[in-house]
Amino acid sequence: MSKHALRVAYDVTSLLDARTGVGTFADEVLRRCAAMDDIDVVGYSVSWRGRRAIDALLPDGVRKARGPMAAQPLRRLWQRTDWPPIEWWTGPADLVHGPNFVVPPAKRGTVELATVHDLTCVRFPELCTPDTLQYPGLIRRALARGAHIHAVSQFVADEVIDVFSVEPDRVHVVPNGIDPVSEGNADAGRARVAANRYILAVGTIEPRKDLPLLVEAFDHLAATQDDVCLVVAGQDGWGSEAFAAAVERAQHGDRVICTGWVDDRGRADLLAGAQVFAYPSKYEGFGLAPLEAMTAGTPVVTTRAGALPEVLGDAARFVAPGDVDDLAGALASLLDDSAERERLVDAGRVRSQQYSWDACAQGVVNLYRRLC
Repeated sequence: MSKHALRVAYDVTSLLDARTGVGTFADEVLRRCAAMDDIDVVGYSVSWRGRRAIDALLPDGVRKARGPMAAQPLRRLWQRTDWPPIEWWTGPADLVHGPNFVVPPAKRGTVELATVHDLTCVRFPELCTPDTLQYPGLIRRALARGAHIHAVSQFVADEVIDVFSVEPDRVHVVPNGIDPVSEGNADAGRARVAANRYILAVGTIEPRKDLPLLVEAFDHLAATQDDVCLVVAGQDGWGSEAFAAAVERAQHGDRVICTGWVDDRGRADLLAGAQVFAYPSKYEGFGLAPLEAMTAGTPVVTTRAGALPEVLGDAARFVAPGDVDDLAGALASLLDDSAERERLVDAGRVRSQQYSWDACAQGVVNLYRRLC
């Protein structure tokens, strides 16, 4: 480690949860920072329950902050005051980075940086948990202290500037990266779900993904596509009841196959065997899942929601958010049009190559250096 290394305090709390887009971002950037000789990283976790589990999750080269931190009392304090500073746990730092919306107060002279992945908590509060509804107040307080914002897309940057009336030069865009999905076995994917033709959705079942709408759209096209199934691969989230009710209502609900959580190998096989990847999100700050489908060579149907048009460009078939007929029509036409599927596959492979975690991490580190 260089004696002039930049000292970064980094929130690793999201590594404790089931890996989502936020956790993936936090982990990918952290591991690359840890491997850099001129970055000295100390990881802090705002979680009393996870105080023992975090040791095994920290990559080599990341020091652990001293002492446990309890989330609820600290959140309550940080919503009202700028005390206690994070250096109580991390020691001296040049910059503190909160990769999951929240950056704690730091001592004078320490740069504060929060990554904002989307503003669902502002635009669609009904889609949020009570915990995430705390984010707007914490972001406002951090901005009042002079914190900077890292946005994962220009769409999110523009929303932050609009919602929080922050100066544009304090909002910085560094796009997410993606890991190419390993080559899957299409036969294994089809065998896993006992279906030769299927539409695939991947991800935690939560309201923002609008999977009940996908079930309804599938039910429309299933009447004329009697050999097609809908496969949903993801763990139950807090939107699983509405999804289950949609399947129960569907006339062709017996052709909706729920696999639950799948590992990387299973996901690769399912993507390889799918005719179409469906992503009917109501709102999106980036769009990791459809990009990953593109790396696997699976054509994507998604919505013109949030950052998706910006990130996916001309490599996806877009439909209006919440429009069941538009979604059903796009899925049906793509199932029947092999030439269009091939065009989207080729365009998707090109588009997905524009994003990598190496480039993302380097962009974040370059931002650290500029701000310090």
